[in-house]
Amino acid sequence: MLPLLRQLFAVLPEMLRSPWRHRALMRQMTRREVVGRYRGSLLGLLWSFITPVLMLAVYTFVFSVVFRAKWGEHGSGDKLEFALVLFAGLIVFTLFSECLTRAPTLITSNVNYVKKVIFPLGILPWVSLGSALFHALVSVAVLLIALPFAGFAWQATMLWLPLLLLPYLLLILGLSWFLASLGVFVRDVAPLVTMAMTVLMFLSPIFYPASALPEEMRAWLFLNPVTFVIEQAREVLIWGRAPDFSGLALYALVALIIAWLGYFWFEKTRKGFADVL
Repeated sequence: MLPLLRQLFAVLPEMLRSPWRHRALMRQMTRREVVGRYRGSLLGLLWSFITPVLMLAVYTFVFSVVFRAKWGEHGSGDKLEFALVLFAGLIVFTLFSECLTRAPTLITSNVNYVKKVIFPLGILPWVSLGSALFHALVSVAVLLIALPFAGFAWQATMLWLPLLLLPYLLLILGLSWFLASLGVFVRDVAPLVTMAMTVLMFLSPIFYPASALPEEMRAWLFLNPVTFVIEQAREVLIWGRAPDFSGLALYALVALIIAWLGYFWFEKTRKGFADVL
């Protein structure tokens, strides 16, 4: 037990140093990942902006014109309001979903890196996260541009968004390291995670506010790892309220532990990747 604990504590400094040490490689691979997604298309990188704009336009039409939906206790009935609130939730969830759906195949789709002894495999989840984060930030920019059209002023609380995202990104990294390793040994993980993300989307307060659930069920909803961040992102970006700092501190602690354990698991099992692949 003691040797295992020693290894666990020994891996923490490496987890923190690794992204800085390999920052140039990570930056290069992330850029290639982002640009590669649109390689060969006529509009290229411009699609990363056009896609969220089209999504927001569709949500606005469907929910404000067709369904005439209103958002819970905050809802004013404005045509754009429901679409913006929904869009904010989807930005947060898509970041989580995109990284975790790709995680089980990160190693199996990069077998050539496994054969290179000196290649830092642990940065692959960072690259995947960097690519997903780029698209998420473009979507946030679209959301900010659209807010004044729905009657929402830009608030100083928006500056809290990076602080809110930091523990969320740590959580995503920890789960990605775990799933990337597990996906090497158990190939069924990839389709299972894809199914789980579909279920999770409807168990997250994206299409409905958490307050719409009965009181006794809300605690269960907050066991969902994306619920807290979705709710708080709306608070700081749309409703102009400061985040729940006590909840954020607890979330950050849990996220750090999960990231730590995920990286430990990845490093512990990576020696067996070459044998399986």
